[in-house]
Amino acid sequence: MSTIDQSRHLATAIPGPKSSALIERKAGAVARGVGTTMPVYATRAGGGIVEDVDGNRLIDLGSGIAVTTIGNASPRVVEAVAAQAADFTHTCFMVTPYEGYVAVCEHLNRLTPIAGEARSALFNTGSEAVENAVKIARTYTNKQAVVAFDHAYHGRTNLTMALTAKSMPYKSGFGPFAPEIYRAPMSYPYRDAEFGGKELATDGELAARRAISVIDKQVGAANLAAVIIEPVQGEGGFIVPADGFLPTLLDWCRKNDVVFIADEVQSGFARTGAMFACEHEGIEPDLIVTAKGIADGLPLAAVTGRAEIMDAPHVGGLGGTYGGNPISCAAAVATIETIEADGLVARAREIETFMKERLGRMQADDDRIGDVRGRGAMIAVELVKSGTTEPDADLTKALCAGAHAAGVIVLSCGTYGNVLRFLPPLTIGDDLLEEGLDVLALVLKDL
Repeated sequence: MSTIDQSRHLATAIPGPKSSALIERKAGAVARGVGTTMPVYATRAGGGIVEDVDGNRLIDLGSGIAVTTIGNASPRVVEAVAAQAADFTHTCFMVTPYEGYVAVCEHLNRLTPIAGEARSALFNTGSEAVENAVKIARTYTNKQAVVAFDHAYHGRTNLTMALTAKSMPYKSGFGPFAPEIYRAPMSYPYRDAEFGGKELATDGELAARRAISVIDKQVGAANLAAVIIEPVQGEGGFIVPADGFLPTLLDWCRKNDVVFIADEVQSGFARTGAMFACEHEGIEPDLIVTAKGIADGLPLAAVTGRAEIMDAPHVGGLGGTYGGNPISCAAAVATIETIEADGLVARAREIETFMKERLGRMQADDDRIGDVRGRGAMIAVELVKSGTTEPDADLTKALCAGAHAAGVIVLSCGTYGNVLRFLPPLTIGDDLLEEGLDVLALVLKDL
């Protein structure tokens, strides 16, 4: 259990003097392109609280962007990391391998919803894992084209920027991008209802046929190595596709020798009330990409998939100096043990029920909340101008700023910059969740 008092407390204004001094130091030392969401500097964290250098205790509804799913400094992780660091910090798995890497892959092969025998490979970041998934798919199919979707986010490297849909701040000025990347329309029920009618918004199979039509015309299955999709989109706005969208896409991929890649970097490891978001629709992708919540804050990522596909690259074709670092592997094993031993998949479902009920009441009282959506502890509200469905990015920005000033960590996202996303650690208490949402409601009312 965390030793930090699990209560919101403002010892100073946000930011306080010590954080302000560090903000000035950052300006003189860190590249301008590295931005920060909150004007505070953390010193401790645990449970549902982040404490800053000025003694302010903030309610954490962000989890470091879905990373500290089991809480900051989770006891099993702390113990496992300390023990591994005392033994050795690095040897490089490609030089002198170690059991921890193998153990993580065994856990992933057991847990990940993959049809038949599975294999895994470990990397450092979600972007790196996505790139490797594409490499594997291209090797296996002997084809080159890759299709991603509207509102997608897959990373900040050159290839993953090409896969990502949103220009600012991720792509603008950084091209040219990797070739043979194409884009298809996503199932976005709230917006599809506006532009395509109720049937398109609720019929996932229909929305999938729209996407498949674009793929057939613009790419052609004979040229297509892979389709990559987030089962619940992250940066794009926590978009949950209509029921039937993912299974229909997967069925088309199987019939056309196209590798179906599920990017579960943000939605994996109990975040959505299932170990993986794919499970909500009962689909078994060919490859699944994971990172973020896999090791509770230590850098680790993975590609897990059908053995015949994962084994397609030649020996030496996959790897990297730090991929599957032994300390990160120790943290991952402890993270998985904690999720299973502490019933955190079920806890994510409890958080969904709690948050949707509370946010639903707020929506009923305020038509600027256009939509409440998400799964598990991956919940969002889409903010619009009163009486319309027009995105309101200014309101979203102001609401975030007000919540931050009041000591609540929240994040925005969405193609239109008008979505407020909630990613609380699964270890947070209901009292902190309720207080955080109470603060949000008061700020929204003031605005």
